[in-house]
Amino acid sequence: MSAARRGNRARIWKPGDLRLLVVGIVFVLVWGGIGFRLFDLQGNQAVALATVGFDQRISEETIAAPRGTIYDRGGVELALTIDGWNVVVDPMMLDDTVMAATVLAPFADTSFEELVTDLTEGQAKESRYAEIAMRIDTAHKEAIESAVAEYNAGVDKKDRLTGVFYREQPLRVYPAGSVAAQVIGLTAYDMNDGIEGLELTFNSELEGDPGRLIVERDPSRRIIPQGQVIVEPAIAGSDIVTTIDREIQFAAEQGLRKAMQKTGSLSGAVVVLDPDTGAILAMANAPDFDLNDRSSASPEVLRNRAVSDMYEPGSTLKVLTIAAALEEGLVSAHTMIDTPHSIEIGDFTYSDDGYNPPQMSVRDVVAKSSNIGTIHIEQMLGNDRHYDYLTKFGLGRQVGLDVEGERHGTLPPTSQWTATSGSSIAIGYAVHTTALQMAALYATIANDGIWTEPYLVDEIIQPDGTRITTVPRAHRVLSPETASTVRSMLGRVIEEGTGKRAALTDYTAGGKTGTSFKFDVERGVYSKDTYASFIGMAPLNDPRIVVAIVLDSPHGELPDGVSLSHGGASAAPVFAEVAQNALHQLGVAPDRD
Repeated sequence: MSAARRGNRARIWKPGDLRLLVVGIVFVLVWGGIGFRLFDLQGNQAVALATVGFDQRISEETIAAPRGTIYDRGGVELALTIDGWNVVVDPMMLDDTVMAATVLAPFADTSFEELVTDLTEGQAKESRYAEIAMRIDTAHKEAIESAVAEYNAGVDKKDRLTGVFYREQPLRVYPAGSVAAQVIGLTAYDMNDGIEGLELTFNSELEGDPGRLIVERDPSRRIIPQGQVIVEPAIAGSDIVTTIDREIQFAAEQGLRKAMQKTGSLSGAVVVLDPDTGAILAMANAPDFDLNDRSSASPEVLRNRAVSDMYEPGSTLKVLTIAAALEEGLVSAHTMIDTPHSIEIGDFTYSDDGYNPPQMSVRDVVAKSSNIGTIHIEQMLGNDRHYDYLTKFGLGRQVGLDVEGERHGTLPPTSQWTATSGSSIAIGYAVHTTALQMAALYATIANDGIWTEPYLVDEIIQPDGTRITTVPRAHRVLSPETASTVRSMLGRVIEEGTGKRAALTDYTAGGKTGTSFKFDVERGVYSKDTYASFIGMAPLNDPRIVVAIVLDSPHGELPDGVSLSHGGASAAPVFAEVAQNALHQLGVAPDRD
């Protein structure tokens, strides 16, 4: 082969051919990779990717369960849930934040100036959310809608107010306002869960079970008409029927409020019991607050003092010592008891308030509230039997009430008693109780000697109509005869003794005054402040109600010079007012001429 032909063959590959070959190879590899990827996506991963795509289209939303309603004993609504709304604005959709604030400020939770600042700062931060009014009812929402529509009707389309949205927010409302506030309790603003009172105690029954809404949405979050829709309905919460009588509750709160104003007490509590059943007809607390406006609801105000505040009951506990001695056959109503002005026990001297004769009958010991007479009867009873009756009457333990915060008081076992414990407890010291415990104690005497467990919830009505009814526990403490004798003695307290201001106009009644000095923990001594109380029942021969009143630190004097620090002056009149109203509300026929 000639040299010329060899040269021509060598130049078959031109300088650009190699580049074309490289580009071709890369092109083939790229398309091969794409083909492989397509094969992998449509073949091997088709099912998995279809699932991911479906999941991205699927939207799952919670359907809130309607919260159960709380009723009083007559079916009157005390707490219920209505349609509510949160009003929010998208600042990025506003052309003029000042204009928007002008329209919305009358309905907002903040002032005009604060609203302008919030909307302006929201735009600067490119925020899509600003709160205007939270947890409002439908009427309030419609007022906002009307104001926006009225403004938009008077301006050009380009200047209209847009970006106002309404989001459903169930609203818990309390039609009676402050009535039974501490008993009913509250729900949290955000989750609508119970946080106080019956709302908390029965939260699991009231809240129900939320449902689910599962739908397919397009990239703009609009529902795809032919897409999948799954609805799992919410199950409504159960309704709660309480034992509270709204009218009696209102009368109890009104009477307590008057006493607070008259005596300057720090706080107070009233309990009204049906002694036959244990049903709590009223449980009032002061200070109180409006359940629909919790702005002033401090922890102190939220507390249900009738079950949470412990105090030394003073003379109201003397009736237990007398009843126990009568039941044990140690004394009768006419047994004479030595009552010197004072006695020494251990290193302590006990005395009577005022001057009593050197001997008094047992019924006079009760009527005149003699410390010395009661202590002598306790010595006859003995510490062990005394303690046994204290526990039978429910002291030293919770009564089992369906409410948060109930305290059991303090009652040490006899092994821890000192030389003065029996005497001090007999006259209402060295032991701590609650207003409810003392009401239950007197209800035992009113109910012919049977202690019955107090309760606040009569029944729970489940969504399917099933009713769960409360059956309170009960046990006998006294014979009917002993209970009748004690009731007669309590009647004399009002007719002739320390409780004259507790007399009812239309009904016979019996009860006991109580005054105990408050212990100053910091100083380690008793102060001059007192707990003033009165606990009674009416009508006397067949009691339909028991009413207990406790006032913390009342002070001042009545026109006749009697100190309001005493239960007979400050608490007894509350009993007269509350008991009279309650018996009329219950339709009890008067038994007094």
